[in-house]
Amino acid sequence: MILIDIPANKKVYFASDQHLGAPTKEKSFPREQKFVQWLNEVKEDAAAIFLLGDLFDFWFEYKTVVPKGFVRVLGKLAEIRDSGIPIYFFVGNHDLWMRDYFETELNIPVYHSSQIFSINNKRFFIGHGDGLGPHDLGYKRMKKVFTFPLFQWLFRWLHPDLGVKLGQYMSVKNKMISGDEDFKFLGEEKEWLVQYCYRKLSQEHYDFFVFGHRHLPLDIQLNENSKYYNLGDWVHYFTYGIFDGDTFILEKYE
Repeated sequence: MILIDIPANKKVYFASDQHLGAPTKEKSFPREQKFVQWLNEVKEDAAAIFLLGDLFDFWFEYKTVVPKGFVRVLGKLAEIRDSGIPIYFFVGNHDLWMRDYFETELNIPVYHSSQIFSINNKRFFIGHGDGLGPHDLGYKRMKKVFTFPLFQWLFRWLHPDLGVKLGQYMSVKNKMISGDEDFKFLGEEKEWLVQYCYRKLSQEHYDFFVFGHRHLPLDIQLNENSKYYNLGDWVHYFTYGIFDGDTFILEKYE
């Protein structure tokens, strides 16, 4: 468990699913600028910043090459980290091929699975959220293929110009970007992450579950002492989470 104590007048910020680069770099550029502006504002009172995956709509790290672009957001993250503010990054299903670039170049730890944090003595279960809960067996099988070392090794043999172009094409086809049929609350019994939270609570207590992936801002009371939050996205909602040491809230960035 990772411990974080929030100093007086400081806050912890959470954001997810920016999908920079989708549907095209040109069309996502205003979103990148908006997200960088948000980072520039929250750094003033941030005790820590959590990025819960799918920052990029596609990301693949070759041995000596990373995808071109995104210099503004990468530069801002480097600036914030160099100032001493911790940043924690969780890979999503669109940037699951992230390796050590963030760690070596930006000094930002990268997590490939959900983690437990104690923030001001509140237990947080934090992750991107893909592949958790019941159902979605097709995606779970696909994720096993994409994370299989041999598959990644074979993909790495594609020339970056071809590999990145192919990856970007497949990522943009994802319905979470191209459509809005999933942006409706389905009821707790059909929300897989809600069901996952209930299952975890049957094993041990958590004060807060915080996920991305769903693209829909959600604030759900699981029991008297536990809540589940989904952060929404920076494609449709531009929402993010704030924890002040006691209370967690979702806000919309205008």
